[in-house]
Amino acid sequence: MSEERAKRDGDTSGSTRPDGADDTAADATTTTRSATPSGKPSGKRQGRRSPAGTEVAASSVKAPEQSKSDTTTKVKPAKKDRADKPRKENIFKRLRRFFREVIAELRKVIWPNRKQMITYTSVVLAFVVFMVTFIGVLDLAVIKGVTWLFG
Repeated sequence: MSEERAKRDGDTSGSTRPDGADDTAADATTTTRSATPSGKPSGKRQGRRSPAGTEVAASSVKAPEQSKSDTTTKVKPAKKDRADKPRKENIFKRLRRFFREVIAELRKVIWPNRKQMITYTSVVLAFVVFMVTFIGVLDLAVIKGVTWLFG
């Protein structure tokens, strides 16, 4: 990556590419880029590089064609042996690990203090009392309506 950065910034210190070719030889074959400052992006797409290191326009790259012999002969993947499968742990080890992880997660919980707990409990109880009363009144109204309608 640092070699690509050095190329982009115009550094020709003679570093080599991973394939062993000299960068100075590759620089002679590349096309020149637009005259923008090297540290700032131009906002335009740069051409893709071919394996030889030269830039190629994206529209000129064609997908390799497959011959008929390539499409007719397909190699089936080898079947996996039982030895390749990762062996499951003992059920007791898995249960022990599960409970350890549960305890570890419970230690991370921020528990409410006494005042918060009293407030939350009273809110829940008040809501339950309201809903019981509402549903009880609604049920009583339905019963009265049915007895009035069907007598």
